[in-house]
Amino acid sequence: MACPVLHPEHFWTTKSQYDLAEKQYYESLSKATGQCTLASEIAKARQHIKNSLERMDGIQALASSPGAELLDRLSSVEKENHQLRSLVDSLQKLVIGLQNRVQTIESSFTSDKCSAATTQSTAGKTTNSAAKDDNDDDVDLFGSDEEEDAEADKVREERLAQYAAKKAKKPALIAKSNVILDIKPWDDETDMKQMEAEVRKIKADGLLLGAAKLVPLAYGIHKLQITSVIEDDKISVDWLTEEIEKIEDYVQSVDIAAFNKI
Repeated sequence: MACPVLHPEHFWTTKSQYDLAEKQYYESLSKATGQCTLASEIAKARQHIKNSLERMDGIQALASSPGAELLDRLSSVEKENHQLRSLVDSLQKLVIGLQNRVQTIESSFTSDKCSAATTQSTAGKTTNSAAKDDNDDDVDLFGSDEEEDAEADKVREERLAQYAAKKAKKPALIAKSNVILDIKPWDDETDMKQMEAEVRKIKADGLLLGAAKLVPLAYGIHKLQITSVIEDDKISVDWLTEEIEKIEDYVQSVDIAAFNKI
């Protein structure tokens, strides 16, 4: 087989020069690309450092400001707690004082009721004795049913006359009661003198209003304590209480402090 003949026009005599030029081109291109990449990385690092510093400043400001506000709030809460404790202590002392006063009033009211019951029992025994005497007199007025003669009628008439004279001389027993009333106002601004004047305007047959005084109640409020004497057959305690409670501009409520029979 015959070898091909190499013609001079087809032979690349300057290939080495082209290779060197291509190598230098790619080296310069790679150097330019590397420099751009390094510059961008440096810019990114600077921006990252800047953002980190800004975040640290924000965290420091956030940590300092809420801490001071929290301390102020804790201080105010401690002051309010101290004030509330003082208020609770004063209220507790006031409640204890009111309990002692209520116990004293209840014990005095119980003793007054016992004395009133004793008085009523004594009065009842006296009334029963008088009624028994009267019954005995009535029995003694009449003679036996078997004696229906003129002499018995005469004796009966004499005894009736004596009995009538005896009844006429004996004074009638009027049952009376001594009642002490506690009249409470609406508040500490109520005119107590005017309230007493309005209470004393209540007039009725068998009612006598006596001395009155102001008694401390609580929180600067006073109650009006007034004494009254009533005739049991004419005046009732319920009626008197209702009449006083009708004075609604001054009176809040009425309580019976003491009740004694006279």
